[in-house]
Amino acid sequence: MLPFTTLERKIRENLKHNITVNLVDGGLFGLALGFASFSTVLPLFVASMTTSALLIGLVPAIHSVGWQLPQLFTASHVSRLRKYKRTVLMTTIHERVPFLGFAITALLLPTIGLQAGLIITFILLIWQGLGGGITANAWTSMISKIMPPDSHGTFFGMQAALANLFISGSAVTSGYLLDYLASPFDFAACFFIASILFAVSWFALAQTREPEDTEKVIPEERTHFWEDSKKILSRDKNFAWFLSARFLSQFATMGFSFYIIYALRRFNMDAVTAGFLTATLTVAQTIANAGMGWLGDRWGHRSMLIIGAVAALLSSILAWSAASIAWFYPIFLLAGIANVSIWTIGMAMTVDFGNESERPLYIGLAQTLTAPATILAPLLGGWIVDSIGFIPTFSISIILAIVTTLILIFMVKDPRKTLLLNLNRINDLDSGVHQQADGCADSKLSDSRITESTHSVERSDSSSDLYAIRH
Repeated sequence: MLPFTTLERKIRENLKHNITVNLVDGGLFGLALGFASFSTVLPLFVASMTTSALLIGLVPAIHSVGWQLPQLFTASHVSRLRKYKRTVLMTTIHERVPFLGFAITALLLPTIGLQAGLIITFILLIWQGLGGGITANAWTSMISKIMPPDSHGTFFGMQAALANLFISGSAVTSGYLLDYLASPFDFAACFFIASILFAVSWFALAQTREPEDTEKVIPEERTHFWEDSKKILSRDKNFAWFLSARFLSQFATMGFSFYIIYALRRFNMDAVTAGFLTATLTVAQTIANAGMGWLGDRWGHRSMLIIGAVAALLSSILAWSAASIAWFYPIFLLAGIANVSIWTIGMAMTVDFGNESERPLYIGLAQTLTAPATILAPLLGGWIVDSIGFIPTFSISIILAIVTTLILIFMVKDPRKTLLLNLNRINDLDSGVHQQADGCADSKLSDSRITESTHSVERSDSSSDLYAIRH
């Protein structure tokens, strides 16, 4: 077994502490999001100011695209950092403060009017989305640095599961608040509570112990991220296929957005059944986050991506052939597994590509290049539903889920397993050097200084190769 570097030793020493504070951060972040959900509370807030379905539908889209789009553009700066924590703490303020703005806007709505309130709300939504996007690369790089490589999936899965659990609880509480309090105090209360929880979450995140990476090689000249991106995409074919699968997965799951509407129109679903289906999805994602993250660290994240793609395929097939409302319970269960595979496991596998200095660029490429599909998939699905119906939408999802599965099976390789193979080769080389040195000693060569010098050079070359692979 290879000895730990100084950085790795410090990471192991602070591991329990960092797991604790970052799980607390994730849990509180999820608790806050439940009071200001992008899928329920914020759309309802926008709906109180406008009847435009387009504007209401833009709420979750702005959040998703805002989170993904900036990550490639911040990669060059992030890749030159020896410590990520300060950048994370400064930039994450921009994804938390807007919720206080929502609270103030809601409270002042009777005074400023609906039109002004709507404009301010969308400015805040864009600010919050971009704030999350400029934070995401540095945060993901920091987490992947302070957590051992063989625990990335487990941690991301545990944190997502905890956040999901708290989102569920606070979402129910927010529903009662909206029902109990009169306007404008209903939405204002939800957003004020979210703001407080986001602030407490920030202090938990600030307790992270991140050692400085003094061994990281940073080029003297700052290169343009487009040039670096082209080099990675042309050199790392495995990553290019991984990106293709991520891009297609958005279209393979585009039917998910219309399951509730289809169940309502086709089978006259009541509100109670809708609640149970939502609970099925939430529970499935909570369990899948923890389970697939842990299994991914042991079986490989590629295996979890394949399971997720198959789950998306089966979910769409069941939706296409559903004969009763009861069919939607396994449909939502499989959709939950597919969602976890795409987002949580996709993130865990992304950080396995490249070395420490290249990782931010890999993270940026994986998110930014997926952003167009994230916004186009639901728009395309909605257009198909309006034009020719639900079944053709599910049919297209089935075809693209098959293509995604085939790419993951035949074209994508697990990057961490490739790294382990390279480390084993270095170990073999290291053993060979020692054996050669022992042989030279046994033969009692006359010029021992030459032998010693040769051994030193070979050992140095081996160490350089090892450093390149591990960092």
